[in-house]
Amino acid sequence: MILIEEAPLSDAAMPLDAFKQHLRMGSGFGVESVQDAMLASFLRAAIVAIEARTSKALLRRTFVLTLPAWTTPEGHPLPIAPIVSITQVAIVDRFGHAEVMEAARFRVTPDTHVPWLRYDRPALPPIPTGGTAEVRLVAGYAGTFADLPADLAQAVMLLAAHYYEYRDETALGEGCMPFGVTSLVARYRRTRIGFAS
Repeated sequence: MILIEEAPLSDAAMPLDAFKQHLRMGSGFGVESVQDAMLASFLRAAIVAIEARTSKALLRRTFVLTLPAWTTPEGHPLPIAPIVSITQVAIVDRFGHAEVMEAARFRVTPDTHVPWLRYDRPALPPIPTGGTAEVRLVAGYAGTFADLPADLAQAVMLLAAHYYEYRDETALGEGCMPFGVTSLVARYRRTRIGFAS
């Protein structure tokens, strides 16, 4: 299974002014935009880190999921949420010939953490040996940062500020994320019950 973001988040989608206020950066010196690219990179990194931690898309965009097989004939779990829409499903044979299916025939069974792709028949279309299914979907909580749930927006600001504050630090542990951020995103993470095998 491969999930690819069709287009990366643009600098224009980054809440630079809000982030500068969060950092209490000065203004009126005529150089306010000098650090914009760096600040946008910290915001983007924070969004990506939170998305990786929660398996949720924060800002709405298109992804392509490539699968060699369905999990079950009746449906397939999607590795990201929340799903806005399924825009295309193509069955590709081993020679690269694609049969594009009618997107309206597919639906998503809603779930906070693991939505499932379903078909309007009892079984999903078969994937030929050596072939793949390519599912193009739109996922994300909001179209703009201003419309994100407040706790997720605050988590992004805190984590981006952490990256900014420790931008020259090389000794932080792997996966280091401040407690305030982890507590804000905790309810968006999938709960695992039992022991790993």
